[in-house]
Amino acid sequence: MAATRLGVDRTMISNIESGRFGISEERLRRLASIYECNDPGLIDALAAMTGGQPKGWWEEYRGKIPPDFLDVAELEYHATSIRTLQTAHIPGIFQTEDHARALFELFVPALPRLEVELRVAQRIGRHSVIANSPGVPYVGYVHEAALRMRIGGRRVAKAQLNRLLEESERDNVRLLVIPFAAEGFPMAGDTVMYASAPNPHLDTVQVDSPIGAVFFDSPTHLANFRTRLDLVERVALNPEESRDFILDIIEDL
Repeated sequence: MAATRLGVDRTMISNIESGRFGISEERLRRLASIYECNDPGLIDALAAMTGGQPKGWWEEYRGKIPPDFLDVAELEYHATSIRTLQTAHIPGIFQTEDHARALFELFVPALPRLEVELRVAQRIGRHSVIANSPGVPYVGYVHEAALRMRIGGRRVAKAQLNRLLEESERDNVRLLVIPFAAEGFPMAGDTVMYASAPNPHLDTVQVDSPIGAVFFDSPTHLANFRTRLDLVERVALNPEESRDFILDIIEDL
């Protein structure tokens, strides 16, 4: 029915719904009417994401590195706020070049040198959503295990922790450490990002997996992840305690 009323074939509708094809604002609003969507805020938020916008900075890497790297960067770019949980790695958005390079050099089988450098450059580019004005509000839960791993050696690890301390001083950033001494918490061992959107219906959760990024956007999944992250915060140190904790680790290096 939607294809007929929009004047296109069913394949076009399928490609639009899957994100393979773009859509104009006019067609999107017509589709919303066809589907009897009665949420003006959601319609306006979707309309703002339609064609006519300049390409994002991450597009220069398309076809050169895995597409889920670009999906994560785009998700962060459009987010109104970000919450992440990292138990084994430093948040990618705050990684130094040396730390990121050391991580990518651990891949098996080894990545070509050019791809390593492209991945590093793309990862460093993600920092702009925090650093540019106005920076997106960010809350990061980082486990002590991630802080103590000496990725790239003692010098690289120390520089990375000092970078974390600097980032934690930003007005839009809250870094909260989960110490080994904390009680158990949901999603222990997971890497999670909850990206809030201008309309709550467009919120998205991204979880790392052995085969790449996995995305969730159903209301049930979103509610569950919000609850889990709230429980994680209960066992994390506050921002001041977290900074002192990171300083103690730096002194141990």
